[in-house]
Amino acid sequence: MPRYEQFRLPDAGEGLTEAEIVEWKVAVGDRVAINQVIVEIETAKSLVELPSPFAGVVTALLAVPGETVEVGVPIITVDTDPGGPGAPAVSEADSASGAVLVGYGVSGHASERRARHAPATTSGDDPPAAPARPGPLDVPQRTQMTGETSAAHEAQPVLAKPPVRKLAKDLGVDLATIYPTGPGGIVTREDVIARATETQPKSLATYAGDDQPWLASGRVADDGRTTRVPVKSVRKRTAEAMVSSAFTAPHVSVFHTVDVTKTLRLVARLKEDREFADVRVTPLLIAMKALLIAVHRHPEVNASWIDESQEIVYKHYINLGIAAQTPRGLVVPNIKDAHRLGLKDLALALADLTATARAGKTSPSDMADGTITITNVGVFGIDTGTPILNPGESAILAFGAIREQPWVHKGKIRKRHVTQLALSFDHRLVDGGLGSRLLSDVAAVLEEPGQGLVWG
Repeated sequence: MPRYEQFRLPDAGEGLTEAEIVEWKVAVGDRVAINQVIVEIETAKSLVELPSPFAGVVTALLAVPGETVEVGVPIITVDTDPGGPGAPAVSEADSASGAVLVGYGVSGHASERRARHAPATTSGDDPPAAPARPGPLDVPQRTQMTGETSAAHEAQPVLAKPPVRKLAKDLGVDLATIYPTGPGGIVTREDVIARATETQPKSLATYAGDDQPWLASGRVADDGRTTRVPVKSVRKRTAEAMVSSAFTAPHVSVFHTVDVTKTLRLVARLKEDREFADVRVTPLLIAMKALLIAVHRHPEVNASWIDESQEIVYKHYINLGIAAQTPRGLVVPNIKDAHRLGLKDLALALADLTATARAGKTSPSDMADGTITITNVGVFGIDTGTPILNPGESAILAFGAIREQPWVHKGKIRKRHVTQLALSFDHRLVDGGLGSRLLSDVAAVLEEPGQGLVWG
């Protein structure tokens, strides 16, 4: 007999209450093994791949990509005894209700939908011919189109990108009634907007392109000129954390402009060093090491203020956070026990951390328990800034762009490589003197990298 098991959405870490289904890795009818990755979800902090706790055949997917599901809600059904008699067919009513998003087995209805969206087959080297489309009708002619004419046009394939189809759906526009102005007879965003507002094409042209992923989950306004996107997942978590930090910790920032010419020379030497042949060496790596050395010299900076118990927690380790910009928003994973790592191991850890973050695979544990953070605003060509503290930390260093500038060096004006550093800190924990000394020590190491060997 078939034995159906439902996999409920688990807590992916740190008491999270919900997650968004990003992508299913399996389909109905697929055979899965225990611990095989079946779905990718996005929590408030990161993308997480969930393995199957069962072995068997997938019989139903209970959530669609883009849907937010609460922890504990079933998301997939697996027949763990597929050798038993087949499951009863899904009724037409159930199929239409949407309660079971994908029924047991593959239905003929699904096959028809796939065939409808399949591109036309062509032979030889000729490009695919544009489908016959309605002539350049004016607005009154379109609005008075008969049912027979509309049905004839709908039967023809409509060339339109998925975002344009979504826009048409949101605006309640039938793509088959639109005169396409795009190349090869493709329906454009402006065509849809024009049809929806009964105006001439392109009169409401917008600067947003058709293929912007950040618009995919939004709701388009009636005139097509704005899209409302719900705040969720990583961006929601980031916003909550930054607001909490900004309005609970009194921020103070200090700045330092420093000559980093010798740091760049060190970077060039390390790139030629065999030991560093398999790692990426950048000025950021030296800045990270400089910050670790400075914190080691001023350990009282490495602390957290606990409002609930009215305590200060001093930490005897440094988990160095790296602010990373990703397609899903800002995340701040940290290198655990960074104070124990040599320069090469620090470079390897940085490479692994950034690659994981950009792939959206940073786990909640990778972002937990940070003690101090560095953000590289210079990679965007920005000179400096006043960064907001990561919650639970007392300081964050902004590393600005390195530029060639005239600089007084040994009593003469010379062309040197110069950058700006900015340190924001929690004034409850770090007073102006301590914050200034910390930043001064970071600058000293960057100006004279050999100084780090003495202090380290």
